Amino acid sequence: MISGLRVRQAVTLSVGVVGTALFWLLNLPLPFLFGPMIASLVAALTGVRLIGLGPVSVAARSVLGVAIGAAVTPALVADLPSMLASVAIIPFYIAAIGLIGVPFFRRVVGFDLVTAFYAAMPGGAADMTIFGAEAGANVRQVSLVHVTRLLVIMVVGPLLLVSVYGVELTHPVGQPAADIPWSELLIMIAAALVGWKAAERIGLFGAAILGPLIVAAALSLAGVLHMRPPREALLAAQFLIGISIGVSYVGVTLRELRETVAGGAVFVLILAVLAGAVTEFVTVTGLAPPVEGFLAFMPGGQAEMSMLALIAGADLSFVVVHHIIRVILVLTGAPILFRLMRRRRNQS
Repeated sequence: MISGLRVRQAVTLSVGVVGTALFWLLNLPLPFLFGPMIASLVAALTGVRLIGLGPVSVAARSVLGVAIGAAVTPALVADLPSMLASVAIIPFYIAAIGLIGVPFFRRVVGFDLVTAFYAAMPGGAADMTIFGAEAGANVRQVSLVHVTRLLVIMVVGPLLLVSVYGVELTHPVGQPAADIPWSELLIMIAAALVGWKAAERIGLFGAAILGPLIVAAALSLAGVLHMRPPREALLAAQFLIGISIGVSYVGVTLRELRETVAGGAVFVLILAVLAGAVTEFVTVTGLAPPVEGFLAFMPGGQAEMSMLALIAGADLSFVVVHHIIRVILVLTGAPILFRLMRRRRNQS
């Protein structure tokens, strides 16, 4: 059993490495992210028995958590009031997504009400799947829709950044490890491990990224942590996040591709239009710069959008604040809203 698991993980890792190498040799964009993601996706859809890399993949999110936390400085805290106006748009944005998404999945894709609701909510993929399961949704459909949301956003997002906003996706994500003092590296490792495990113990959502983020932010504000994780660690995080997205399609059937995955992809394109409209509004009104506004309102995952912000050289703190608020609102509000919907439906 254990040896078979390790063989499958070795195969998965090899597929990711091959994809990265091909993208690198062909000079294609974001080789450490797109290479393993596309290679794993193709392998999964062709029947290769890939499998997630377990705690190693989760650890990649802790690296991002430390990177985000290190960006939380006294200057950022002073700038938080200036973000309140754009943050105030988020509840209305979530409501618009739900009003579009639930009817879309009900009438176009053919989901039942519970599945349609949790497929439409722009929260974390794992959290929405868990909440959906508890409410009686089709877990497979909810999971596939959210994974497809991440996949499409991670493909479309960089393309729009380059073609619409003229962003060069070559911004160095961090300094080489050799240029970072050992004391800083040890502090980062401690922040990642302590934050991750402490957040898991208290049941915090997104523990692997939010725990390290909180600890690193506290250390940064206290003047103890001064640098982001090294470039090698952030490139490894890109690699592992890419693999995790592709591996999620293992076992997908042709019928699921035609119905669930295709429906999820179409919905994400609709969301892209909505996100573009919100981005235009916050840009025209001066609430956010164009690139930061785009990344802040793209309905991707915290880890994925943080990584895009790093690659694009955007204001990481601005982007992250908006995504954390969105996820918190969805996680706290979605179950309550669904109960109210179900009660009203039962009474009518």
